[in-house]
Amino acid sequence: TLGDIPHIQIAEGPPALKSENARLTGYAFIDVAGIDIESYVKQAKGVLDKDLNLPAGYTLQWAGQYEYLERAMQKLTFVVPMTLAVIVILLFMSFRRLSDVVLVLGTLPMALIGGIWLLYALDYHLSVAVGVGFIALAGVAVEIGVIMVIYLNSTCEHIRPVANVDISASLREAVEEGALKRVRPVLMTVLTVMIGLLPVISGTGTGSEVMSRIAAPMVGGMASALVLSLLVVPAGFFLNQRAKLR
Repeated sequence: TLGDIPHIQIAEGPPALKSENARLTGYAFIDVAGIDIESYVKQAKGVLDKDLNLPAGYTLQWAGQYEYLERAMQKLTFVVPMTLAVIVILLFMSFRRLSDVVLVLGTLPMALIGGIWLLYALDYHLSVAVGVGFIALAGVAVEIGVIMVIYLNSTCEHIRPVANVDISASLREAVEEGALKRVRPVLMTVLTVMIGLLPVISGTGTGSEVMSRIAAPMVGGMASALVLSLLVVPAGFFLNQRAKLR
């Protein structure tokens, strides 16, 4: 009879039962704003570890973009050192002098300064896209340093040490000549990169959030690499050559 049927009532509950690895699973979706995902998850983990007591058989796992970020960061910890190692090997094969390799690599921190400044100005947080942008920036910054050092070497190769004669003046003139010859090519390279990427930074279409974070380190890094490379690299080259010729 109808009385034998259990009492029926309407109550709120999940619209569907989901399972992973033969275990019931529930999802909580979070929209993060004003903070990067990694920092948010670290703060949330601290709060949950302190205030949340899970019953036996329950587990908590962070997924979604944070999971993808962790995987990408693990790959970047391998890709970035490998990229730098390849750059060093190629530079040494080209110059055959460790001093020139170190001088060219000096453009990397100069470029990183501008990239970090622009990220701070645009309020961009560290992400996989930003890491890709810095890797691309490293290649272009090294190219600028290579161009400068090659021409400095070519203008200074005729200078030879002379006993009891100070050659600093002639060496300085040669360095200035080589640096001035490279101003136009370096400017063309830097401005081409910066002007070409400005629409990417200011874009608002589909995928612009990712592309703007790739382009931002390159635009900021090119600006600082331009100024510092034209000043620091010739100065470092002059000091190195003067020490060798003494």
